[in-house]
Amino acid sequence: MPGDAGSSASSPQFVQGMGLFSATAIVMGSMIGSGIFIVSADMSRGLGSPALLIAAWLVTAAMTMIGALSYGELAAMMPKAGGQYVYLREALGPLWGFLYGWTLFLVIQTGTIAAVGVAFGKFLGVFFPAVSAQNWLWHIGHVPAWHVGPMVLGNMDIGLNTANLAAIVVITLLTALNTLGVKMGAAVQNVFTSAKVLALATVVLVGVLAKNADAVAANFGAGWHNFWAGAGWHSLHAVQVGMGGPTTYVGLFTLLAVAQVGSLFSSDAWNNVTFTAGEIRNPKRNLPLSLAIGTGVVLLLYVLCNFVYLSVLPMAGDPAATTVVGQGIKFAAEDRVATAVMEQAGSHFGPAGAGFGAKLMAAAILISTFGCVNGMLLAGARVYYAMSRDGLFFKSVGRLSDRSGAPVNSLWVQWAWTCLLCLSGSYGQLLDYVIFAVLVFYILTIAGLFVLRRTRPDAARPYRAIGYPVLPALYIVSALWICAVLLRYKPQYTWPGLIIVLLGVPVYFVWTQMRRTSAVGEAL
Repeated sequence: MPGDAGSSASSPQFVQGMGLFSATAIVMGSMIGSGIFIVSADMSRGLGSPALLIAAWLVTAAMTMIGALSYGELAAMMPKAGGQYVYLREALGPLWGFLYGWTLFLVIQTGTIAAVGVAFGKFLGVFFPAVSAQNWLWHIGHVPAWHVGPMVLGNMDIGLNTANLAAIVVITLLTALNTLGVKMGAAVQNVFTSAKVLALATVVLVGVLAKNADAVAANFGAGWHNFWAGAGWHSLHAVQVGMGGPTTYVGLFTLLAVAQVGSLFSSDAWNNVTFTAGEIRNPKRNLPLSLAIGTGVVLLLYVLCNFVYLSVLPMAGDPAATTVVGQGIKFAAEDRVATAVMEQAGSHFGPAGAGFGAKLMAAAILISTFGCVNGMLLAGARVYYAMSRDGLFFKSVGRLSDRSGAPVNSLWVQWAWTCLLCLSGSYGQLLDYVIFAVLVFYILTIAGLFVLRRTRPDAARPYRAIGYPVLPALYIVSALWICAVLLRYKPQYTWPGLIIVLLGVPVYFVWTQMRRTSAVGEAL
């Protein structure tokens, strides 16, 4: 049976080398990528109101916390390597587990690692200008735009430039370190997560101390009148349907659902710690705790960072302005809001201070992206290992190193596909496309909580989801609403993600048929 694969006494066993601190570091490290530093600019352009910007982040925070608390029950109940893949397999059947693993490998995990790695190269260019996406070492060519209904595919350059070369170097280095065992990977994660949480806290502190009176007046006003402007229950807001499609007017709840693309992506990957369950000491206790503590701290920092942005820079701005204050949050250079905030804070000490502030923020982002890549590399490989143990991935991926106890083959297979995505230039599009797919699998996994409560009522549950069944049901309803809105108003993000998931269905049946044929051949 698929659910029994990899669980026998003869199966290879992971080394349980991570405690609560390391598990929490994986949660926080995987969440804190480059998103929080840039997505608020795009969200501001769509929302147009300081109150709605904060509301969008609060909705994301509430949904993420409910999701994490719900996953805590599943993690404590089934503390096995593979995490969410295992929960879907056990609750809904092997097909659903495979579809999740298929999408995770093809796009979600590897695409995110590639994008965050290239973001590392982008911000490394602040210190070394030769590192740039425009500095080509081998320009293979340009893929023209391909219009499919409301979607625009292609429109990307393929080849090796110094920015994605930096990404490949970092990904290779961290993959090699993780092959040395979970203790090495966890040690790297502990150091860089601690450093980047400190960096984010510093941004919050600096922002509080360097408040800009003009920005505060523009964004808040007397009695916070400006803060609430445009956020009325009956206000209508312009939203463009698809890429270059018509503009329509929507209500408050629809607008907030559309805006969730940015904030949900920035808060995603908190579930990565469940992939490493087989290497966590006392997972029935430490997994739920790490999910609650890690997501809680990061989400608090995210909301505080957005208040800092609003206290230092006006939300509105002019894209043609030559100063960071004139550009505002909406039109911060290359959407780097956090860098603009630190530049403005440093400007109180003259041009040298502004330059130092910008470089300090770039350094914080480098630390953040480095730790994020490490956490996702460490966690993702455990899913492909679990799939292989179930006969749903390459057999060699299901082996552990005799020396380090790490899934070395799985790590290098993940490395190869991730590096290919770095070269393809398609990672940015793929990330947009999978937001919908990520939500679908969160919905299915939390629905699995209800299924398992009914089908396995007597199973040991060291931790039970807080607020069950109300809070998990609220998450499902909220996520379904966001998915429905995105299907309608952001089809360029949703339909490709759905297609990627559905393509896994025939692959699953082909793979399982090949496995059965191979088993029959071996028996004969």
